[in-house]
Amino acid sequence: MITNIAIYQFDLLPKLWSLTGSWLALYGPERFSGEISHSILFFFTFNFISQLVSLPVSYYSTFVLEEKFGFNKQTPTLFFTDLLKSQALMVAFGTPVLSGFLKIIQSTGTQFFYYLWIFAITIQVFGITIYPIFIQPLFNKLSPLEPGELRERVEALSKRLNFPLTDLYTIDGSKRSAHSNAYFYGLPWKKHIVIYDTLIEKSEPHEIEAVLGHELGHWSLSHTTKLLGIAQVHLFYVFALFSIFINNNSLYNSFGFRNSHPIMIGFILFSEALAPMDTVVRFLMNILSRKFEFEADRFALDLGYKKELARSLIKLQVENLSTMDADWLYASYHYSHPILTERLKALNWASGEKEKSSQQDGVSLDVKVADGKVVRASDREL
Repeated sequence: MITNIAIYQFDLLPKLWSLTGSWLALYGPERFSGEISHSILFFFTFNFISQLVSLPVSYYSTFVLEEKFGFNKQTPTLFFTDLLKSQALMVAFGTPVLSGFLKIIQSTGTQFFYYLWIFAITIQVFGITIYPIFIQPLFNKLSPLEPGELRERVEALSKRLNFPLTDLYTIDGSKRSAHSNAYFYGLPWKKHIVIYDTLIEKSEPHEIEAVLGHELGHWSLSHTTKLLGIAQVHLFYVFALFSIFINNNSLYNSFGFRNSHPIMIGFILFSEALAPMDTVVRFLMNILSRKFEFEADRFALDLGYKKELARSLIKLQVENLSTMDADWLYASYHYSHPILTERLKALNWASGEKEKSSQQDGVSLDVKVADGKVVRASDREL
């Protein structure tokens, strides 16, 4: 927020646009003197400055806050190596994508949003395809899950649900963080399941199976497809609105661009103007996401994982130090997932049922839920 105020208060956008234009004129080849080259240079310069500004907060979050609660596993060397890799990938993939974005707008007239939308969908499919092959290995090591009880359980669950499982991996999440997770990805006919090594270390095979029962519930109930479809409709809506704003002279003039109307600048200003409306979209999407989470929990319950899923949710809550309770309206806006008490209550884990969730620092954490509230048997605060 403070950064945005400074950008517009001190006319930093027109100043940076002028500065990058001077650099391009002085040092760039003649054939790279057009708006597309200028916009690419502006974008990466702007992004580099933004990264520098946010770097202290990011470093503090990782090496002070995460470190304080025992989650951080990164070294400063790994932290900055990841940052450099991310920037290199942005340049490698961002340059052709941004060039295509600008070229389509320049070449297709006022109806550019149709072509831009198709281009964006193509990029998304391309990204889904290459991410596990070329990008993820730059940051994490994926290894086939070793034969054993867990692998047998996951393969049996996939077969039971007709899930098109192609590969089953474990990922070295402990390389960076103590947080746990599991997910699936891939094209409709070729799916991959990835389980964090931290989850395997801290959970029993039947508990991980219950978590995956929830995750595959999202697939079986077409939640991912529905969310992807909604995202595409929203993207089309944004591009269509931008086609109206792009030639708004007063928009450019108000922010210091009186002699030129760069497409890149127009999109940045349009995005800022659209931000209040996007908060409404975010609120509605979180409500939908929370609904889907309840449905996936119910799916896992119907598979027979009530006890295992409840135990897993409690254990993950304790180990990740997640929010225990929150105002319903605050949670609806800020959280894409229901809080623990809501999920346990929906699982009917509220009749005085008691479950020993985990063992931390030699202290047993006994948890029971009544009337949607978590009641602790031990004195240690969850």
